[in-house]
Amino acid sequence: MRFNVFKNTVFPIIIGIVLVMISCGNKSQSDARSSKIKVEQQDDSLKRLQDSTDIMVGANRIELYLPLIKGKRIGIVANQASVVFFDKKLKSKNKSYTHLVDSLVSLHVDVQTVFAPEHGFRGKADAGEVIKDGVDPKTGIPIISLYSANKKPKLEQIKETEKYESDVSKGVSKIDAMVFDLQDVGVRFYTYISTLHYVMEACAEANISLIILDRPNPNGHYIDGPILEMENKSFVGMHPIPVAYGMTIGEYAKMINGEKWLANGIQCDLKVIPIKNYNHKLSYSLPIKPSPNLPNDQAINLYPSLCFFEGTNVSAGRGTETQFQIFGSPFLNKDTFDFEFIPKPNEGSKYPKHQNTLCYGMDLTKIERIDTLNLEWLIDAYNNTKNKSEFFNSFFIKLSGTKKLQQQIEAGMSEEDIKSSWKTGLEAFEKTRETYLLYP
Repeated sequence: MRFNVFKNTVFPIIIGIVLVMISCGNKSQSDARSSKIKVEQQDDSLKRLQDSTDIMVGANRIELYLPLIKGKRIGIVANQASVVFFDKKLKSKNKSYTHLVDSLVSLHVDVQTVFAPEHGFRGKADAGEVIKDGVDPKTGIPIISLYSANKKPKLEQIKETEKYESDVSKGVSKIDAMVFDLQDVGVRFYTYISTLHYVMEACAEANISLIILDRPNPNGHYIDGPILEMENKSFVGMHPIPVAYGMTIGEYAKMINGEKWLANGIQCDLKVIPIKNYNHKLSYSLPIKPSPNLPNDQAINLYPSLCFFEGTNVSAGRGTETQFQIFGSPFLNKDTFDFEFIPKPNEGSKYPKHQNTLCYGMDLTKIERIDTLNLEWLIDAYNNTKNKSEFFNSFFIKLSGTKKLQQQIEAGMSEEDIKSSWKTGLEAFEKTRETYLLYP
């Protein structure tokens, strides 16, 4: 059964937010009216929630985290998918959600700073594109990039220091607690978990708490891939885990803490707001794309397998409307790969690989949902390329987390034999993973 988060029912306090947004009266009348409605509808709303079997993301469970942040100065790690969902009956301007930052501001939470990950606060920047600091035009809240030279919040950005107290022009005060709400896709080289690592480290060093609003992992139904070897650590792989690790971002944060992966083994004061009615086997459809080049469920499902092509001379569909649902290059055998496409600049890919060049490859837009990492496409592309010595580039080892995978493919090993070599590592990881699970 496919669950749709747009069906989520929201606590009375969210109803109050919507009414504040759309009411036309003066502020005092609006506040009074909202408070009255919250009281009158409390029993019915709670009953609907108790009876509902729909997935409710952590951001919607305001009654659990509002007491943790009310009266405090808050930093928020967020992007375009950091939203609170409404009941369908409460749509405003044809939307069934509002941004978390807007919701908290409406609740008079003192949001001091937004920290933006790769792709930026609004999620429109290219993969790998440097994100600049700025100001949110809607709220006037400063935005600090965590995808530039600075991938970790600086101490002076979250804690008052002697140097920083004299510099109030930046508009950033001390932060008492950090809220983290990013929609992850459960893949090691998707950089939001690297951002999570650095945010946890910064919070631990500043001695402030981190509150994670958990969200489902759309690839949480399987675990697969080689375990990263720490000599290949980078921002696209920081920890000894497989490519698809089968955990939500809240569970993963618990693992980072528990395994003492932060600098010097420090641990973060962590609170995870759990998802309601979730388990790892559920098929979960993201209502908002988590990044520009993962436009739909198919792309998200194929991403763990097709992203390996980013470390080769083969395009994974950037510069088309079917990113991570097709692959191809000018160097593949067109008799074997008869699907054709031409990458062109578009949102999220200003300079796509093989721009304006005819590519031969394969169309995977219609295949069934997979529950394993597929290596056959990568192996077939390697075996049918014009010049094998130019197929792989240095990024491939960072993506795979090991030198062995490239060596195994070049040696002509089958997918079955390669996957057999992962067995021991995966079994050990699964045993460790069990300690940190919040959901069945």
